Amino acid sequence: MSQQPQSNFIFIDKVKTGISGFDLLAEGGLPKGRTTLVAGTAGSAKTIFACQFLVEGIKEGENGVFVTFEESPQAIRRNMQGFGWDIEKWEAEEKWAFVDASPKTGNRPLVSGEYDLGPLLARLEYAIEKVKAQRVSMDSLGAVFSYVPDVSQVRGDLFDIAWALREREITSVLTSERTQEYGDISRYGVEEFVADNVVILRNVLLEEKRRRTIEILKYRGTPHQHGEFPFTILPEQGIVVIPFTATKLERKSSKERVTSGNAELDSMCGGGFFRDSIILVSGATGTGKTLTATEFLAGGVNNGERCLLFAFEESRDQLFRNAAGWGVDFEKMEREKNLKVVCRYPEETGLENHLVTMKQIIEDFQPQRIAIDSISALGQVTTSKGFREFILGLNSIIKKLRITGLFTANTSPLMGSVSVTEAQISTNTDVIILLRYVEVQGEVHRVLTVLKMRGSRHHKEIREFLIDDDGMHIGRSFRNVTGILSGNPSYVNQSELDRLSGLFEDC
Repeated sequence: MSQQPQSNFIFIDKVKTGISGFDLLAEGGLPKGRTTLVAGTAGSAKTIFACQFLVEGIKEGENGVFVTFEESPQAIRRNMQGFGWDIEKWEAEEKWAFVDASPKTGNRPLVSGEYDLGPLLARLEYAIEKVKAQRVSMDSLGAVFSYVPDVSQVRGDLFDIAWALREREITSVLTSERTQEYGDISRYGVEEFVADNVVILRNVLLEEKRRRTIEILKYRGTPHQHGEFPFTILPEQGIVVIPFTATKLERKSSKERVTSGNAELDSMCGGGFFRDSIILVSGATGTGKTLTATEFLAGGVNNGERCLLFAFEESRDQLFRNAAGWGVDFEKMEREKNLKVVCRYPEETGLENHLVTMKQIIEDFQPQRIAIDSISALGQVTTSKGFREFILGLNSIIKKLRITGLFTANTSPLMGSVSVTEAQISTNTDVIILLRYVEVQGEVHRVLTVLKMRGSRHHKEIREFLIDDDGMHIGRSFRNVTGILSGNPSYVNQSELDRLSGLFEDC
């Protein structure tokens, strides 16, 4: 994404938040010694962000103070235990301190005359000194504005607090509520003038599905990535930002060839796939996609490669039974730790969660090959934009680790063709293999063609194949039939075929 000219920026030290993925978007973290407003609607994870900022600081030896205007410290301690954050332990070790400004009885405070935040500043400064804090989080400013009639006076007090924190070179996070996902930055329209930086959290309903995103709206005088980026919330981790579109195209390409697991398909691909290729196998149900993935994995294991299969349509027992029917022993491969099979229903969780889990499994198992059967099943649990970003993120992980990846994708019609680009997949792959049913003279045949292969010559014939107990057998090409992929095959005579061949030779 485009960025402002570097001449507009000044050098500012940044503090790593430790929030997974966020520091990449922020190009280093939050500006040191400055105040950042984190704004969002109810339930957008503002409090989690504020807590996680302190938690990750403590892990790096930077203690913190949490000022709460809404929830009691007891509630925050309890709510954050699900992420494995033992706040009470850190309090005992004087690494974390609370400044409790929340209503004591759950009722709104009675305010008469001016509401002075001066005493709060004194308590905050005391807590900072007590734990030698370098980070402060204040959650949430909206609670103050909701019961103070004179917002201009509160704004002045907030300036004093922000100035005091800046003088101490303390990096701080202030949270505030918004009334809508897009529009005014904050409900009361004053907090953004206090903060040096503004981060927006959103939880948007799109196509009947919720999608969480984060955007750095303002970073005064320092560079950052622009636009919205998805994030998720996971147990034991907290917020995980997924910087799909922040990925840079700086990967190296391999010239090494690896087998597809099928000798004839290798020949059609000019000697096999390149080592770091992403291969898409597209076809209707029953055309042989899972078999192609099975042979791909078996070919890898036979060459001494560790292989990983993510399955989103069939159960483990089905996959192992089907593989055995084609002469491939998945059970033995797993037992010898050459293969790992992970089966999940796409609807189990959100797409961002799937990606984070898959990334962790890939890093732990360290495979040389990955097969995903089927990638299109995951597209059913998100929006079209979310699915495209998922594909970008997954491809980035695989390419960075120089893994050979094979994805299968379902097409709707049993006969004929469908644009695989509509599935947001094909433009991000290196090889596209189409599997199709075709009716010829009253009989249904299976056919295969290599539609695309980056960086290599490949055979362009449409070839018939058969499936038996030994797997896939690729046979002759349909040299006197046209219209196969469109689902309207017709025969041409030999003289017309020779004429067409001559035209292609002249090109």
